[in-house]
Parts: sequence; structure tokens; C-alpha cells
Amino acid sequence: MQISIEQSGSAGRYLGRLEGVAEAAEIVFSRADTGCLVAEHTFVPEGMRGSGAGVKLIERIVEDARRGGYRVLAMCPYVRAQAARHAEWSDVLDRPPA
Repeated sequence: MQISIEQSGSAGRYLGRLEGVAEAAEIVFSRADTGCLVAEHTFVPEGMRGSGAGVKLIERIVEDARRGGYRVLAMCPYVRAQAARHAEWSDVLDRPPA
């Protein structure tokens, strides 16, 4: 999967594209004043469901956060659920209190 980032000001999105699928998977984010990346929404098109596209996008976000020295706040329900399943991401990925 090809992953790219689009960003304008404090808002942006990670896009994942698969050959042969017209729509891209995406995680929409914003940057908090603290520098934290806030993962707000995930979308995976029908043609990519079951491919692991959502997890691959989160893995890229986690990798970028580790390299950049910032934290990620999982406000999106999908990212929150994956964070609960992947303790190895807890060094940079936070879930909001219930």
C-alpha cells in the first residue's frame, strides 16, 4: 500500500492507496497546540476492507510519531480500538480517558 500525507496548517490526513482501488483509505488528523497529533476519523473504502489498510495507516502514524518525538491521541473509535489491541504502540499512542 502506498501511503502519503496531505497537510494544510494544523489539519491533514494520511492516505493509503491500493492499485486497482479508486478511493483511498484515510485517517484525518489535526495538530494540537501541544504538538500532539489527534487522530480524528478513519475511512476505509469498500474495495480495501479486510486488507489491513486501517492498521497500516496507524502503523505509519506511530512510526512518524516515534521519529518526530510527538504523541498521538486516538479520538477516532477505530484508532482507539486498535490502540487497545496493540500495546506496543503505547509509547506514542494515547487513548482518551473513558
